[in-house]
Amino acid sequence: MGFLSKLFGNASDKENKKMTNVKLAVIYYSMGGTNYQLSKWAEEGAKEAGAEVRVLKVSELAPQSVIDLNENWKAFIESTKEVTEVTLNDLEWADAIIFSVPTRFGNMPAQMKQFLDTTGGLWFNGKLVNKVVSAMTSAQNPHGGQEATILSLYTTMYHWGAIVAAPGYTDPVTFGAGGNPYGTSVTVGQDGKMIEDVEAAVKHQAKRTVTVAEWVKKANQ
Repeated sequence: MGFLSKLFGNASDKENKKMTNVKLAVIYYSMGGTNYQLSKWAEEGAKEAGAEVRVLKVSELAPQSVIDLNENWKAFIESTKEVTEVTLNDLEWADAIIFSVPTRFGNMPAQMKQFLDTTGGLWFNGKLVNKVVSAMTSAQNPHGGQEATILSLYTTMYHWGAIVAAPGYTDPVTFGAGGNPYGTSVTVGQDGKMIEDVEAAVKHQAKRTVTVAEWVKKANQ
């Protein structure tokens, strides 16, 4: 435990202290519910730390005729119809942003990419500088592009001038969730159920993200 104590320090203790005035947007795309669930866990973790949280979805681009062929997809969309769609105003409002997306050939889904492609005006006017960001993902197997998907999303964040708050190995819960230091990722079986237990890792990542955002806010006051 000596090595682990040195490695993790008091990160968890610091993150368990209540945040003040930190606004977090959790933005997701989901077809079957996995990334929606990750987003809800992130919301819980951030609220436990005292942050104000908005859980938001990006617009669905797939035609209804395609969605209708998949009963699970269709049912999930219906079950989350009350979730607010993200706008550029939400990005400007937020101090911190957590993205949650499934992997698509080692990259983010088109739905999330399309939304990010609309942020040029905010970027041009410096409205995205120093936003604290983090990301989560899912795939049907452990080597299905989980790390690549998160890193591809962070590429856009670097262009924003955002500050990436990856979980790294700042808490032992990361190992139990599969050990992805770039962001929590989970494997989803053919039955649609998550294989790894990632709830604690997601909540830790959310708390870490808003903790870093609080540091940035205080430094800029």
